[in-house]
Amino acid sequence: MVLHTVDIAIIVAYFATAVLIGLWVSRRGSKDLDSYFLGGKSLPWYLLGISDASGMFDIAGTMLLVTWLFVYGVKSIWLPFMWPVFNQVFLMMFLSSWLRRSNVLTGAEWIETRFGRDTGANLAHLSVVFFALVNVIGMLAYAFKGIGKFASVMLPWKLTAATEGLFNNDNLYAVLILGLTSLYAIKGGMISVVITEVLQFTILTVTSITIGIVAIWKVSPETIQAAVPAGWSNPFFGLRLDMGWTGLFDKVNDTIRADGNEFFGIIIGLMFFKGILASLAGPAPNYDMQRVLATRSPREACLMNGMVNVVLYFPRYMMVTGLTVIALAFCMADLKAMDKPDFEKVLPMVLTEHIPQGVVGFLLAGLLAAFMSNFAATINAAPAYVVNDIYKRFINPGSSAKTHVFLSRIASVVILGIGILFGLMTERITTLVMWIVGALYGGYVMANVLKWYWWRFNGYGYFWGMVSGLAGAMSVPWIVQQALGRDVNAMYAFPIILVISVAGCILGTLLTAAEDDEILKRFYRTVRPWGFWGPIRDKVLGEDPSFRPNTRFRRDASNVVVGIVWQLCLTALPIYLVLRQWNWIGAIAAVLVVTTIFIKLNWYDKLDTD
Repeated sequence: MVLHTVDIAIIVAYFATAVLIGLWVSRRGSKDLDSYFLGGKSLPWYLLGISDASGMFDIAGTMLLVTWLFVYGVKSIWLPFMWPVFNQVFLMMFLSSWLRRSNVLTGAEWIETRFGRDTGANLAHLSVVFFALVNVIGMLAYAFKGIGKFASVMLPWKLTAATEGLFNNDNLYAVLILGLTSLYAIKGGMISVVITEVLQFTILTVTSITIGIVAIWKVSPETIQAAVPAGWSNPFFGLRLDMGWTGLFDKVNDTIRADGNEFFGIIIGLMFFKGILASLAGPAPNYDMQRVLATRSPREACLMNGMVNVVLYFPRYMMVTGLTVIALAFCMADLKAMDKPDFEKVLPMVLTEHIPQGVVGFLLAGLLAAFMSNFAATINAAPAYVVNDIYKRFINPGSSAKTHVFLSRIASVVILGIGILFGLMTERITTLVMWIVGALYGGYVMANVLKWYWWRFNGYGYFWGMVSGLAGAMSVPWIVQQALGRDVNAMYAFPIILVISVAGCILGTLLTAAEDDEILKRFYRTVRPWGFWGPIRDKVLGEDPSFRPNTRFRRDASNVVVGIVWQLCLTALPIYLVLRQWNWIGAIAAVLVVTTIFIKLNWYDKLDTD
C-alpha cells in the first residue's frame, strides 16, 4: 500500500504520543505491586470502564468480527457468545461486587480467601497460576497473529523479501509493534495502561463512527442486497445455517465448513451453555479481572462493567459493519480471484483501496490503538501471577516492593517472548480463538463455578477439576480431529472436556475433607454470595443474628436475562443503522428503551452503597 505523507505523519504522531504519555505517567505505577497492577485502587470506575472496553476492542478480534459478518451475515451477532460477551452482564449485575469484596491482587490470591492456605489450597493456587499463564500466552499469540496480518497489508514498508517462514513480513511487523507497545506497558504498569487506553478509545470511537458514515455514504442498501444471499440480514436461524452462498460466492461455503459451523443451531447452543457456565464462574484471570479488582468499591466494580457494555458495542459494530459493507460492494472481485480467500484480511483490504487519502492515517491510528489497548492490558496482567503468586508467596515472602516491580518487568519480557514464539507457530486467528474459548475455557469453567456457589467444594476439588479440565483441553480436540480425520470446531469437544472436569471436581472434593469452618464463614461473611451455602449460613447467623444473607438470586437472574437482551440490542442497532434497514432499527430501538428502563429500576436504583 502507498500511504500519503499526511497518513504516515498521523501514524507516527500517534505512536509517539501514546508511548510518551505512557512513559510520562509510569512513575505513579512503580511504587509497589498494588500500584503497578491495580493503580493503587484510586482510579475512577468510568476510566477503568473505558480502559476495559478499549482492551476488548482489539484488532485481531475486529478482523474476526468482520470475517463473521461477511460470511454469516447478521446471524454473526450470536458467535461472540463463545467468549462469551455476555459475561459482562453477569459481572455488571452481581459478580463484580462479589469479586471486589475479596480485596485481593490476582485471581490466584483470591483462592486463599476461599480455601485458606493448606495443601489443597496451595495446589488450587498453583493451578490458577498455570491457567492464567497459558491463557495470557494464548492471547499474546492471538494478538501477534492479528497485528502481523494487518500491518503487513496496511503499512507501506517492506521489512523482508520473504513471504513465508518465521521471518516473513507479517511476523517482523508484529515483533516491531509489540516491542514499541511494551515500552510503556511494562515500565509503568496499570496507570500507564489505563491513561493511554482512554486516549486510544477516544480515537477508536471517532474512527468507528467515521467508517460507518463512509459505508452509509458509499454503499446503497440495494448494492448490499445484490451481494449477499437470502437471509443474510436476518439474525434468526434454525438447526442448519443454510446461508445459500452457492452461486454468489461458492468459496464462502468452504470457510463455513472449515469453521465447523454448518450445524449453526448446535454450535450456538453449545456456545450459550458454555457461556452461562463461564459467566457464572466470574472473570478469567486476565485484564478484565484486573480492572474489577482495581475499582474503589464493590458498587463501582458493578458500574465499571456497566460502562463497558454502554461504550463498547455501538462504536465497535459501526466499524465492523462499515468495513463489511464496503467489502461486499467493492472487494468481491478481488476475493473471488483468490484460490483460497482469506476473509481475515478483509479489513486491511478495505482500508487499502476504499478509504480516501488523508483519512486513512487517522483510521490506521485508531486500529493500531485497538491493538495496543488489548496487548498492553494483557501484558500488564500477566506478571502478577509470577511475582505475587509464586515468588512472593512461595520463594521470598519478605522481599521488597522495589524487587517486586523489577521482577514484574522481567516476567513481562519473558512472557512476551513466549507469546511471540507461539504466535510464530500459529496460522489462523479463528483456529486459535476457538481453542482458547472452546477447549481451554471448557476446562476452566466448572471448578470456577463451584467455588462461588457450593460450600462443600474444597481446594483439592478445585485443583483436580482444573488439572483434569486443562488436560482435556490439551488432548481432546486433537483426539477428536484424529478420529474424524479432519479439522473440527473445538467447541464440539467442549461437552467431553466439561464431563472430565466435573469428574475431577466432584471426586477431588468428596474424597477429601471439607475446608475449615472458620475459612468458609469468613468467606461467606465477606463476599456474601448466594447459592448452596445453607450449613455455613446457619453457623454465621448463629454467631451473628444481625447478619443479612444474600437473597437476591431472583433479582440478579432476572437482571441477567434482561441484560443479555439489552446487550444484543446494543450490538444489532449499529449493524442495521449502517445497513439502513429501518424496520429492524425501530423494533430494536423500542426493545432497547424498555430493557434500559427495567435495568435502571431493578439494578441501578438498587445497587449497594459502600
